[in-house]
Parts: sequence; structure tokens; C-alpha cells
Amino acid sequence: MTGDKRWLPLIGLGVLTLIWGYNWVVMKTALTFCGPFAFSAIRAVLGSGVLFLVVVFSGRSLSPGSFKGVLLLAFLQTTAFFGFSIGALVSGGAGKTVVLVYTMPFWILVLAWPLLGERMHGWQWLAAAFAFAGLICLFHPWETHPNLQSAVLACLAGLSWALAGVWNKYFRSRVRVDLIAINAWQLMLGAVPLGFIALFVETRAIQWTPYLMGAIAYNALLATAVAWTLWFFALQKMPAGLASLGTLAVPVLGVLAAWLHLGEVPAFWEAAGMTLILCGLAMLSGIGVLSARTSE
Repeated sequence: MTGDKRWLPLIGLGVLTLIWGYNWVVMKTALTFCGPFAFSAIRAVLGSGVLFLVVVFSGRSLSPGSFKGVLLLAFLQTTAFFGFSIGALVSGGAGKTVVLVYTMPFWILVLAWPLLGERMHGWQWLAAAFAFAGLICLFHPWETHPNLQSAVLACLAGLSWALAGVWNKYFRSRVRVDLIAINAWQLMLGAVPLGFIALFVETRAIQWTPYLMGAIAYNALLATAVAWTLWFFALQKMPAGLASLGTLAVPVLGVLAAWLHLGEVPAFWEAAGMTLILCGLAMLSGIGVLSARTSE
């Protein structure tokens, strides 16, 4: 990649972080007009439809590779991750939720050891220690606080995202499948349980306001179809460690957007916990960049 085109992956990564970072404010506000599971189901269905159109018109294979494999991925990545993260937003702040959800890389470090045989080394232990200290500060168990359920759900969202990542890596090492196609399948299949939960649990009617329709379009088109395409493009054109360093801005933007648009000013222990977790994420991303350079 020469000339001005070498900046395209960085520009795409910047657009991606803006979309994902601000989306936590969009989702939090959308819950005023729609139940959490209904919103997640609609988002996943429309997002999968857009991705299926991309697959068809780009001439890619529609095959999911293995129905059982993609079904497990759908449960972890869409049903569990969307369900836990939107559930955390119901009673918790958008800024705190996005930081806890983005503990996903640390969960991957922990899970990859017993599941994939990938041990933590050197500075990864220190990064994990920062994350653990940050979690303790965010939960601050020495004080009582009303949003404990939200924090637990956000951590479970990060854990389910990490499990999905570990399973995706294992699954794709054994089955050849297009990345966009598998994402389309897992979104569609994972939306089914979310739809059933919304149908039988949520009682309030959806208020089809302009904001809600815009939030659904934002999630289906930008946060799902466009953002994931930009992420795949960035991974293809630049080192994975450098690309992951770019996503570090997502929780930072989420916290700032929640502060500016929702008036969520972090308390002392929340601010300390967020800072520690973000430091750990930065350290982990830096390790990835250095590893990529030494392996070249």
C-alpha cells in the first residue's frame, strides 16, 4: 500500500472507534423507548440481513462451515454478549458499562491458557494485575452501591465476548469459512433466543419514535455492518497488535460521550477503576504491537 492509501486503514480504524464508542450512549438512550431484549433482537436481525446482502453481492460463500460451530458462536457472541451488555445498560451507566465490557482482552488471556494452551508471559501478567485492581475499584466491595447487578452483567458480557473469541479462533482453525458470512450467520441465529425472551418477558410496547428508529439503524448499519467491515479491513492491512491499539479508544470515547451527553460523572472509585483498566488495556495493546514487530 503506497501513497495516500496507506492512511486508509488508520482512517477506517478511527471511524470504527467513533462508531463503537458513541454507540453506548445511543443504546442507553434507546432503552427509553424499547425493551432491552427487543432492541438487541431487532439490531441483530437487521445487522445480519445487511451482512448477508454484502456476502451475496460480493460473491462470497454463504456456507457457515459447521452449523454446530456457528450455533455456539451465535449463543456466545450475540445471545449472551448482546443480552448481558444491554442488560447492564438498563440500570448502569454507559461509561462504566463500556469499560467493564472491554475487559474482554483480559478474559481472553485467562481463558486461552486452559482452553488453547496459550500461557501468559512477562508483561501480560502486569497488564492483568492492572485490570484486576481496576475491577476491585469499580466494584469497591467495602461500600454498598445500587448498581452491582449492572456491573456483574457488564463483566459477564466481556466474559462471553472473550469465550466467543476463543471459540472463533478454535473453530476457524479447523473449518474454512468467510469472516463476514460467519458473522452474518451468528447474528441471525443468536437473535432467535433474544426475540423469544423479549416476546415472553418484556411487557411494555415498543415506542417507534424517530430516535429509536435512528438508534436501530445506527446499530444495524453502522455499529454492525460498517464497523465490522472496517475492523476486518484494518486487520487485513495492518498488524493485529496495532489494530487492537486503535480499539483502546472505544471505552475512552464511551466514557467521554456518557459524561458529555448523559451527565455521567464518574465517582472517585469508578474513575480510579476505569483508569487502571484502561492502563492495562494500553499495556496489553503495546505488548501486541511489540510482538508483531519482533516477529517480522
